[in-house]
Amino acid sequence: MCGIAGIVGRPGEPPSRDVLSAMADAIAHRGPDDATLSVYGQAGLAFRRLSIIDVAGGQQPLHNEDDSCHLIFNGEVYNHLELRRELESRGHRPRTHSDAEAVLHGYEEWGDDVVPRLRGMFAFALWDEKRRRLLLARDRLGKKPLVYHEAEGRLAFASELGGLLADPNVPREADLEAIHQYLVYQYVPAPRTAFAGVRKLPPAHTLVFEDGVARVQRYWSLSFQPVLDISLEDAASEVRRRLREAVEVRLMSEVPLGAFLSGGIDSSAVVALMSEFGRVKTFCIGFEEGAFDERPYAAMVASRYGTEHHEFVVRPDAAEVLPDIVAHHGEPFADSSALPTWYLARLTRAHVTVALNGDGGDELFAGYDRYRALAAYRALARLPGRSLLGPVADAADAWLPARARRLLKAASASPEMSYARTVSIFAPEEAAALYSPEMRRHSDGAAAYAVLLDVFASSDAPDLLGRTLHADTMTYLPGDLLAKVDIATMAHGLEARSPLLDHHLVEFAARLPSRFKLDGTGKVVLRRAVQDLLPEAILRRPKKGFGVPLGRWFRGELRGYLEDTLLSSRAQSRPFFDARAVAALVRAHGKHGRDYSAQLWALLVLELWSRRFLDGAAAAAA
Repeated sequence: MCGIAGIVGRPGEPPSRDVLSAMADAIAHRGPDDATLSVYGQAGLAFRRLSIIDVAGGQQPLHNEDDSCHLIFNGEVYNHLELRRELESRGHRPRTHSDAEAVLHGYEEWGDDVVPRLRGMFAFALWDEKRRRLLLARDRLGKKPLVYHEAEGRLAFASELGGLLADPNVPREADLEAIHQYLVYQYVPAPRTAFAGVRKLPPAHTLVFEDGVARVQRYWSLSFQPVLDISLEDAASEVRRRLREAVEVRLMSEVPLGAFLSGGIDSSAVVALMSEFGRVKTFCIGFEEGAFDERPYAAMVASRYGTEHHEFVVRPDAAEVLPDIVAHHGEPFADSSALPTWYLARLTRAHVTVALNGDGGDELFAGYDRYRALAAYRALARLPGRSLLGPVADAADAWLPARARRLLKAASASPEMSYARTVSIFAPEEAAALYSPEMRRHSDGAAAYAVLLDVFASSDAPDLLGRTLHADTMTYLPGDLLAKVDIATMAHGLEARSPLLDHHLVEFAARLPSRFKLDGTGKVVLRRAVQDLLPEAILRRPKKGFGVPLGRWFRGELRGYLEDTLLSSRAQSRPFFDARAVAALVRAHGKHGRDYSAQLWALLVLELWSRRFLDGAAAAAA
């Protein structure tokens, strides 16, 4: 696991070594073990290494036999031994034992078609010196990030926005449409970032930069067809087999490894299967508030498998690290579980360098409670008077609880739009009510929801549940969950691995009948697959998100911090919001049972991001 950065300039214009060094320094936390910087004519590659595999000999960039191709790689290739054997049989002679070298020689043999042959998580850059051609690639599900800026025949890229922004040629101007999307989704969906002109390379895509032009192309799509004709028992057996194998290949390491353990089915199943290969070190985060505390469930699994178990309690003063989290994300990110994830990564890194987790189980097997509402949305969509539900909700605004109002307005739309409105932090019209006139020009509701609705429309899933799982897998999973885990773990020099997101398991799960995923409760087939591995209390336990007690914190210990930040003259001077509307939202939290904690957290993070990234740029421009 590492950090990568680089620049490809115009022919005859080699990139500045000082700029490359600054980019590498900005992502040093991703690779504290080693650093290199190389310039090849018009291309420069910077690399920070976290040593996991081939600790002694895996320094990068890696080079092919005639030193015409150069690779910097972030991630793991779990099928590298099979690829290596095939490549050696074709005459290739790898110089190291690094898993990344399979990518380099695979490019020589298959060109860009090496990318879909890779099993793992990755973001890499390969400079083909003979062809003066840069290849960037990102893994299928977006576990590893990659951002870039292209302008006037020049391209710069990095693992994180902080690395990219160390290049003075990259502007720090806010993209107001991206800010609007952030307030709707709680993250900025790919390919946008919060900065105008800066883009994320989407998951399952490559970017080729040649002759001063960038071409972005998808190399993999998740298909739900044909639906498998299989019994539940046979499906569960195959899920178990594939998950066990996915866990086993992710145990390759020359450094200590462990696992995140929340006490939910997904992480508990991973720990149970890891235990077949030796004693596991497990790590859990909890809260003093019982409704948010998962430690008792995690302890139950840890006891069953005799793990070396570690716990940490997150308290309100933990919010003091929020500016650090904002700085590492590089753009506003309002999933409040970033806070406990940060502490979980810090706790874990004190003991191991690699941690397996249970990410992906909810998207694969319909684990979220919100999926159970899909049948209701479908039924409401057939009601002749459903268009009246939205106006009724507006008329009852003064006394109707916020959640009920949101559900009524959602139900007045198509099932897909209903789902989009349900998962919003701010519905577009709610955000617009806070906006300044300038922001309203960038806040078209249809455009914001198009990110999600376009994936719904492109899916080949045969039913609404399948299309919804597809949409979440392509948007929420990489844009929120995986981004959160990557930033938190890499900030502490920790590598996270996700067995449930092995693409062989993902592709199999997609083609299972929907009744094997959701039938009253979610994760039907996964529960069956691991029923002999876990305590009954874990199997019966309802879905519990990695929640944070923000509602109480904002009415108590963090109220002063919230008001001092959002109601400050500094915040009110920004072009985003009407200051009076924001003040009214702050005052409304907690009144008449209303909970605006998610919305207030999003505004708080946006203000902290503005202070960190926009104020300095404005001062420099002045």
